[in-house]
Amino acid sequence: MRLRSSGDRRGHNEAMPSNEGARATLVALARGAAALIALVLLNQSVTFYNVWPTPRVRWQGHLSVELAVLVAVLAAAAWRHGRPGRRLLRVAAAVWVLLVVGRYLDVMAPALYGRPVNLYWDARHLAAVGAMMTDAVATPVLVGGLAAVAVFVALLYGAGRLAIGAVAGVLARPRGRAALGALAAAALVVAAVGERATAAGLPAFAVPVSTAYYRQARLLATQIALRDAAVETSRQFSDSDLSRVAGADVYLTFVESYGAVTYDRPEVATALAPARDALQADIEASGRQVVSAFVESPTFGGSSWLAHVSLITGVETRDEQTNATVMAQERDTLVTAFARAGYRTVALMPGLRQAWPEGAFYGFDHVYDTAEIAYHGPRFGWWTVPDQFALARLDVLEAGHDASRPRFVFFPTTSTHAPFGPTAPYQPDWDAILSPTPFGEADVKGALARVPDYLNLAPSYVNAVRYAWRTLGGYLRMHADRDLVMIVVGDHQPAAAVAGEGASWDVPVHVITGRGAVLDRLRAVGFAPGLAPPRHAISKLHALLPALLDAFGDPAPARASR
Repeated sequence: MRLRSSGDRRGHNEAMPSNEGARATLVALARGAAALIALVLLNQSVTFYNVWPTPRVRWQGHLSVELAVLVAVLAAAAWRHGRPGRRLLRVAAAVWVLLVVGRYLDVMAPALYGRPVNLYWDARHLAAVGAMMTDAVATPVLVGGLAAVAVFVALLYGAGRLAIGAVAGVLARPRGRAALGALAAAALVVAAVGERATAAGLPAFAVPVSTAYYRQARLLATQIALRDAAVETSRQFSDSDLSRVAGADVYLTFVESYGAVTYDRPEVATALAPARDALQADIEASGRQVVSAFVESPTFGGSSWLAHVSLITGVETRDEQTNATVMAQERDTLVTAFARAGYRTVALMPGLRQAWPEGAFYGFDHVYDTAEIAYHGPRFGWWTVPDQFALARLDVLEAGHDASRPRFVFFPTTSTHAPFGPTAPYQPDWDAILSPTPFGEADVKGALARVPDYLNLAPSYVNAVRYAWRTLGGYLRMHADRDLVMIVVGDHQPAAAVAGEGASWDVPVHVITGRGAVLDRLRAVGFAPGLAPPRHAISKLHALLPALLDAFGDPAPARASR
């Protein structure tokens, strides 16, 4: 057995520190690489942008102020305690989840919906949306979706915790603290300089996510402060004797999500051109004419009731605060104006499933809700009653009332509501649609097969608007012998995923009638013959009311507002 010499032992002992040093160097490099990857991922998670018109994201190489603040806070904790504590890391990961979610909502809402999120007003509609989802979506799908969201949030937290932990690992060593602390301080200085730094070739910073939360806090504080304050709603529309429409049935039809995109976005306008020509032919075949214009809606992508109250009262209503204030008043409305002229006033509400106190405020004689319309045919999409059935059913429901009184009908449609499908097939036989089998089996299968592509809703939107025009055209043809004035107006543009980035808030309005005096008056205020409006809004939606009343009649003797 050979004994090691003292030289052998000395060489072995000298090699050990060298190996340990190499191992320590490798560990340090690995920690540094992990921290670098973590910093990149954390930065990208709060600086992404939308890829329109999808919910996907893209990066532009911008930096995050919040990340610089996070590193600075962790470095300060490390200088004081040797390394950031676990509780601090858990809190930082939870805050980071809020920042990621806030960033997603902040960039996606304007791109896909068309306006920023307002948590104060939007959150109150979550219950109604949830009820609609539970009614329209199969329970396993809904549960699976909620579970997926919960898993995603958990994974997001886990990933954030790992990434922040990797950064904290480097900060646990003096050299790491010095390097990352100096880097964070430099980043904050560059962010403070702002555009001048970018002009000098330094990296650009994304708008901090924290400003979105600050904006929501300001909105909340403002709305709470205004909750009991009086909102100016004194504007009154001029009264009218309605002499130019006397004896005619008047329909105010709000077509859901019918916006200027149907004219402005080339691929949508081109796809709808044949349907628009068909509607024009239906109008002419019924012995009527049409004039059209654009007006600016008070809302975008949703909140249809703000458009309804704006036009019916003549008060611009852009938010729930104004809406609530107007509804608390006693005042004249378009409905009461027709009631005074001897009209029976009804609201045809195929999407109404709960109490609707607005009906009493507006002054309707009767409101037909989903239950009374009583559709029992196949269901298409989220909404139960197809618009064509609702109109056909209205004729039946109103047949038992005094035929000598003309009708004023308020009809907000539902079949063009997001997500725009599946859309019911059009039934050429209007008697058949009221039968127990309103559609043929093949038509039903074909319609249900047209499921919306949520990453590209434009084709489904085109199909839904095409259905709306065919329904209105068919109704006009069927009632060619009726003295009828039909006002067709969009309540708002569809969400920006369809309308486009930076789309206007304009909506079309068409007035269809055989009464030339009415058409002449409307042409005098900017309406143009046909279904193609001049491409400039003649007014805001609420200001359309005086124009309509002036077209419908002469000023009546002054009376106190209701």
